[in-house]
Amino acid sequence: MAVIELTKENFDKEVIECDKPVLIDFWASWCAPCRMLSPTVDEIAEEREDIKVCKVNVDKQNELAGAFRVSSIPMLVVIKDKKIVNTNVGVIPKESILKMLEI
Repeated sequence: MAVIELTKENFDKEVIECDKPVLIDFWASWCAPCRMLSPTVDEIAEEREDIKVCKVNVDKQNELAGAFRVSSIPMLVVIKDKKIVNTNVGVIPKESILKMLEI
């Protein structure tokens, strides 16, 4: 499944109304660690049909970043049943991201 670019306009439809876990990657184009993590997040999106993978560009969507209290990036957030169930800041290996999704 392709990665979905989240905006404040599509957030409710893509995240709140979703019936499966959602992995959100908060990132910015100038962030080197974000660029390191991005291929791994993309890979998970392609491999896992049971989750939805989304990305939020914090420079373009500062309102969403503020709502999630993003102070450092990359930041990963897992949402299930409309609730944040896991978060991580920084680059982590794919196995660790997959463990975050075991909810």
